Amino acid sequence: MSIIVYPAIDLKGGKVVRLSEGDMDRATTYNDDPVAQANVFCEQGADHLHVVDLDGAFAGASVNGEIVAEIVHNFPGKVQVGGGIRDRAAVDRWLERGVSRVVIGTAALHDPEFVRAAAKALPGRIVVAVDARDGMVTTHGWATSSDMTAADLSNRFADVGVAAALFTDVGRDGLLKGCNVRATSELARNTRLPVIASGGVKGLVDIADLARHASEGIEGVICGRSLYEGKLDLRKALRLARDESL
Repeated sequence: MSIIVYPAIDLKGGKVVRLSEGDMDRATTYNDDPVAQANVFCEQGADHLHVVDLDGAFAGASVNGEIVAEIVHNFPGKVQVGGGIRDRAAVDRWLERGVSRVVIGTAALHDPEFVRAAAKALPGRIVVAVDARDGMVTTHGWATSSDMTAADLSNRFADVGVAAALFTDVGRDGLLKGCNVRATSELARNTRLPVIASGGVKGLVDIADLARHASEGIEGVICGRSLYEGKLDLRKALRLARDESL
């Protein structure tokens, strides 16, 4: 079985950055032109992108919205967008601008009825971000820990049309420590939602390991720093994820 590789474009101050463990004070800038970065990923074969408005995640509303809209307009594949999406109006705005799916994090924990209602009205268009540190869900740009497990949060939305659970091991994100395949596959086995892996991907070994668990419900993987620092060849990752020979 194959999985989807999502190159990540995280936006802070209008630039492409990567954070370490979700810390806004530990941001590394990789490109001043996010649209150009999206084009690079497209040229390398990507047909999906994962875009996050980091400033929006902390502000609770879109901050880099115009840049995201330009990426969506220029990228020929599917773009899922997250960061500060906390109400139905924000969901509708993004979908009207051509976004394939919207990713909702903080509101999934604090306003689950909004998320459930949106998912029912828009089946397959809502992704729930399940960001966890030591197994417990974090919110508000990963700055706050909750008392809910990743599986409990995912299962809140297993019957309402949510497209997937985006599971990030916050303690590994941006550190190139390797994806937490064990925790990701465990979540996939314990929820009816497809699971997208995120956090710590360091190379082709992570893509291969996740692909081997695709039958358990792992839909895809988000790759960030490993791409920007040349640790992961996107063309090879895409072939491996599609179960093609390298």
